[in-house]
Amino acid sequence: MCILIKNGTLITARRTFAADILLENGKIVAVENPGNIPQKMAKVLDASGMLIFPGGIDPHVHMHLPTPAGYSGDDFLSGSRAALFGGTTTLIDFVTPRKGQNLREALQQRKAEASNCLTDFSFHISPVEWRASMPSEIKVCVEEGAPSFKVYMAYKESIGLEDEDLKKVFHAVAEAGGIVTAHCEAGDEIEQLCNDFIKNGQTTPEYHPLSRPDRLEAEAVEKAIGFAAEAGCPFYIVHVSAEVSLRHIRKAQQRGQKVYAESCPHYLLLDDSRYQGTFEQTAPFVLSPPLRKKADNRALWKALIDGTIQSMGTDHCPFSFEQKKAGLHDFRKIANGAGSVEHRLTLLYTYGVLQNKISLNRFVELTSTLPAKIFGLYPQKGELAPGSDADLVIWNPQKEQVISAQTHHMHCDTDIYEGFLTKGAAEYVIAGGKIAVERNRWKGSNLKGRFLRRKI
Repeated sequence: MCILIKNGTLITARRTFAADILLENGKIVAVENPGNIPQKMAKVLDASGMLIFPGGIDPHVHMHLPTPAGYSGDDFLSGSRAALFGGTTTLIDFVTPRKGQNLREALQQRKAEASNCLTDFSFHISPVEWRASMPSEIKVCVEEGAPSFKVYMAYKESIGLEDEDLKKVFHAVAEAGGIVTAHCEAGDEIEQLCNDFIKNGQTTPEYHPLSRPDRLEAEAVEKAIGFAAEAGCPFYIVHVSAEVSLRHIRKAQQRGQKVYAESCPHYLLLDDSRYQGTFEQTAPFVLSPPLRKKADNRALWKALIDGTIQSMGTDHCPFSFEQKKAGLHDFRKIANGAGSVEHRLTLLYTYGVLQNKISLNRFVELTSTLPAKIFGLYPQKGELAPGSDADLVIWNPQKEQVISAQTHHMHCDTDIYEGFLTKGAAEYVIAGGKIAVERNRWKGSNLKGRFLRRKI
């Protein structure tokens, strides 16, 4: 399909300008001054009064994730469909191998699980143990186009690594030419706090944030930055939630270390008051790291503005309330996570751009261009230029909505943003040169996502 988009205002990380865009065979083939592209044989979309962004890239999602409470609510089909409704056209999920499983084998298995994904996709790969073969397995994954690796400093009973193994992963990934990403929480101390609360009969969701205090995130951030520096490895910290963590990140960046930081909308817009109330009111907000204080919200906004944070993910991992109820008498067993892949762009636009906290260009940087650059997708993704993939969003800046579990497209019967008023939403979402969403109506029956081979 050939599509001509006329009369829109294009927003990139660097520029805001009026132009027409021609899409053909899944690519942007021309970006010209208004009126300069002939309309022959093209479907014409009039974007008068609209903004045009590169399609969103969510670098942190968990689709079809197995847990003790069952699989997370969205599989790749439903999760990618929800992402498209929100203007996100590329997802980076995770490969979590079984103990003893070869990393390449686990990657191939996960690619098969994502075969029904409607957006383009890629994976971060998680070494969950250290074996003598791990350096060669990491190198093979880099060669296969999956050069980012996620380590966990918590959850040591299942997927987390001890310090000596973490150091080995940093060195192996650096040698292979990849990047390490990390969930930074001090797992041993958290485990002790959790167990102490349960022994004392303190079992409700309000003890979830108390068992994972901000200092344990900050200590892990500082430690992991040190490991990355020692190995000479680029390092990306996922879902930063705490002001105290930002201090270590800033120091590393100021001394020239390749350290990148991601946060999520819930750490900007929600706080730990959400853990006060009944189980029904509080359990949906059990996610890790937990929601923090309002002061942390403010510090994270500042970090978005000053460049300390380069990326906005969602850590999308929704569960039904029935799954959350597994922890009715033990907060440790509450299915851990929440869904927001659909809301990322509209929340950041409403509460960031429209409140003059960030510019439109910074909005595009955080939601698309910088994730593309950090993870080896740029300029194929994250850009509006000839040769880039035809993934883009025609954005209606006037459209108002109220977020609700009754109307969202994610497979989850609760929504942590229930009742939030938003202004600005996708009018059209185009993925691979095909219209996926048109005025909140699904048009993507012919979409099929591709695995993206990346190189850092």
